[in-house]
Amino acid sequence: AALPAGTPTPPPAPHLFSDPAEIGALRRNLLAWYDRCKRDLPWRTLAATEPDADRRAYAVWVSEIMLQQTQVTTVIDYYSRWMQKWPTLQALAQASLEEVNELWAGLGYYSRGKRLQEAAKKVVSELAGRMPRTAEDLQKLLPGVGRYTAGAIASISYGQATGVVDGNVIRVLCRLRCIGADSSSPAVTDRLWDMANALVDRSRPGDFNQALMELGATVCVPKAPLCGECPVKQHCRARRRKLFGKPTPVPDVEDCGVGGCPLCPPATEPWDSSLGVTNFPRKAAKKQPRVARTATCVLERRGCHGAPEYLIVQRPSSGLLAGLWEFPSLPLDQGLQEEKQREALADHLRAWTGRPVVAGGLRFIGEVVHIFSHIHQTYVVYSLPLGADVTLDPALSPSRWVTEEEFHASAVSTAMKKV
Repeated sequence: AALPAGTPTPPPAPHLFSDPAEIGALRRNLLAWYDRCKRDLPWRTLAATEPDADRRAYAVWVSEIMLQQTQVTTVIDYYSRWMQKWPTLQALAQASLEEVNELWAGLGYYSRGKRLQEAAKKVVSELAGRMPRTAEDLQKLLPGVGRYTAGAIASISYGQATGVVDGNVIRVLCRLRCIGADSSSPAVTDRLWDMANALVDRSRPGDFNQALMELGATVCVPKAPLCGECPVKQHCRARRRKLFGKPTPVPDVEDCGVGGCPLCPPATEPWDSSLGVTNFPRKAAKKQPRVARTATCVLERRGCHGAPEYLIVQRPSSGLLAGLWEFPSLPLDQGLQEEKQREALADHLRAWTGRPVVAGGLRFIGEVVHIFSHIHQTYVVYSLPLGADVTLDPALSPSRWVTEEEFHASAVSTAMKKV
């Protein structure tokens, strides 16, 4: 029957998993590989051994939030320290944001830790300490828990048969089914979620989802995938296409052969045989990071025990690096001459020290570059020794004098540690 006008055409079968026998084989092969090869990670051990469902869900949740935007190797240490300090939701709910930021320092994207703690407080105060039990409720009730995190917690902690889609899963699915449309577009994202929900193993959903992500992280990697080691290579259309190419002008089942297919690569960028499997996924062009310059001054005084102390001030509670501590800093306009930079910084420091600061007294130390995901930031670093009698104006935003040791134990960003 003809579809009503305006209905998006369903994608052709080559892009879907429609054969129950194939789906069954893919699940078995992937899970067998996972059981044999999975990495030993602390949150997996907790998820497998913790009998209490709320503690299990909390353990998985913390790991999933830390793993957003951050490599597994980096997360392991942070995760172990966190779970030692706050083994339960209740313990986290009682922590201060300052403590959370101190432990998070160096992981980046600091709002993640802040939202995790806000959500823990909500579970304790509004949900009687009981975690929501389905992906739908997790996403609806917990701040900072999106579709992916909700699916991961629900499948791994509660055995809910729901799929997950993260960067690794996108890459695996796009290669398995030659999906060459922009994988970040909402239409393609929805298709990938449908696919993940159809594929997830009903009896071991948590293990299946972790296996799919593990495959993307260790075998089906972005640049040089290890296709020979892949447990599901016989289900991979990108690999078949790489091996057999296009034998005849007659479209076979591998080539979609339908003009205007919403999931095929755009006609302007067809299959590139030199790329093979890595033709997929296609990404939208990346935005260039914005370039920014900031003048920073390390103010130093002799402390009461003779050890040097440095002034750190707290950033505003919203925006980039919210609530973290830094040396007094001032964003600079592009192309500002060195002399003008110094004057602007001296004016800024006058507010902190409550006394005139001579621009000439600022010692230029050097420049430090730090790349945030969307900002290419250069810190122009100066130092200024002060007498021990300097007192700060308490009306200004929070500030404190710290020794070098206290500085490293404070909630400071990696960029400031470089400074």
